[in-house]
Amino acid sequence: MNITRYCRLVLFFSCLFLFLSGCNNNDATEPSKQDSNLMTHDAENQQHVEELEGGSELASREQRPVSFWTLQREYPNRIAIRANNPKKMAITFDDGPSQKYTPLILDTLKKHNAKATFFMMGSRAAAYPDIVKRIHEEGHAIGNHSYWHPNLSEVNIDRMKKEISDTENTISQIANIRPRLFRPPYGNLTREQVKVLEQMNLSAIMWSVDSSDWQQLSAEQIQKNVLSNIHPGAVILFHDGGHWTQDLSGTVEALDIIIPKLQNDGIELVTIPELFQIEGQK
Repeated sequence: MNITRYCRLVLFFSCLFLFLSGCNNNDATEPSKQDSNLMTHDAENQQHVEELEGGSELASREQRPVSFWTLQREYPNRIAIRANNPKKMAITFDDGPSQKYTPLILDTLKKHNAKATFFMMGSRAAAYPDIVKRIHEEGHAIGNHSYWHPNLSEVNIDRMKKEISDTENTISQIANIRPRLFRPPYGNLTREQVKVLEQMNLSAIMWSVDSSDWQQLSAEQIQKNVLSNIHPGAVILFHDGGHWTQDLSGTVEALDIIIPKLQNDGIELVTIPELFQIEGQK
């Protein structure tokens, strides 16, 4: 073997050795990087656990809006959605009273000898006291739906209490009753707010069948929305008020079909206090 070829071989194997050593070093350092990432991830998890155990996360959890089905499971004596009664149901109305639609709805209820529950806004009750009196005198139940209809999950507790108390005072001055029924606008409540309702001795009444009539639907579509979802002990949501441009004529027409249909099926339409046996209010 000549010297030149020997040198080339030595150089080749030297380079190969250095290359393989470098690869081994890289392989050796990679696990340490992974370990570092894992340690960071574990530290973040631990911090999250500590926050939960420390109570900050729990406090935040109390102030988040929660599905009213979840709230009903957690507070069965304070949240009502549907009743365990195969022969009775409740029709409810939100956002009124209105000068245009509430009297027409009352005429329809009277025509079919059906009772309902009206969840009133305090500001509208103050505007139409004669309609409030008529609702009460004709044997329907009255509930509190806040004064100005805010999303309660976006306001503080003091604002919530004022919305409720102002509405309660307004209805009391008109009809001499203090509603024990409350329906939060949009159906939104937090756990903290449910606890406040309990302190105020109020029952939160939600719904299990939604007519979606606020979308200004036809009577045919409203009828379909209700009758295709009906069940024993249902609480049915309608609206007798809304924005002044809102057309709720479909609601009035649909009620004239829905009510006799349910009655022909042996269903008695009653007020919320009767359906859930809530004492202290008609």
